[in-house]
Amino acid sequence: MSGFTCPYCSVVMPISRDTLYTQTPSLYFKDGSPGIDRTDYAGGAIEIEYYICPNCRGITVFAHGRGEGVKSINTILQPQSLAKQYPDYVPEPIRNDYEEAWAIVNLSPKASATLSRRCLQNMIRDFWKISKNRLVDEIDALKDKVHPTQWKVIDSLRRIGNIGAHPEADINLIIDIEPGDAHKLLKVIEILIHDWYITRYEQEQLYAEVLELDETKKAERKRKE
Repeated sequence: MSGFTCPYCSVVMPISRDTLYTQTPSLYFKDGSPGIDRTDYAGGAIEIEYYICPNCRGITVFAHGRGEGVKSINTILQPQSLAKQYPDYVPEPIRNDYEEAWAIVNLSPKASATLSRRCLQNMIRDFWKISKNRLVDEIDALKDKVHPTQWKVIDSLRRIGNIGAHPEADINLIIDIEPGDAHKLLKVIEILIHDWYITRYEQEQLYAEVLELDETKKAERKRKE
């Protein structure tokens, strides 16, 4: 890892002795007594990653399981999730779904993927003003409005999110979504929020400033004539 994005201020910090500390003690029971070993992880170990941001001094803590008995442990202890804090011009329902999807991404990846799917649908309805009975129809109507690659990824997110949103015809058919899969869907949501909402806002702000600057310069020219 060459850098870590601070969840508090979004600054990418370098990984060094000043920003990251890792400890991996192994906990075990032997002859009925508990113990701790920092060299032998056979009994299962919990690796703690402790980041401190040099920009805002925010502290981020992860716990990772090392060893067969605890390998499913992969969670963030502080803050509650790695969700980015978006400004108010991103609609609240979209921010809520996004933040909830991040909060459960390791606990229930399938539910997280379903929330990413709902977040996508809300964005299409709000930003593009496309509202139909089914998300697949809304995405079809979006096809000529976005880049072809982005459209394919959006449609893929829909299909993956369907795994949690809709049961299979055969209830014995189990298709799992891993935490890493759900993480990728959330990264797509973040890109869409940036491309659609943040870019539009920044563009509108810049255009308004340039138009105001033009009016100011015109007024200056008139005063000097």
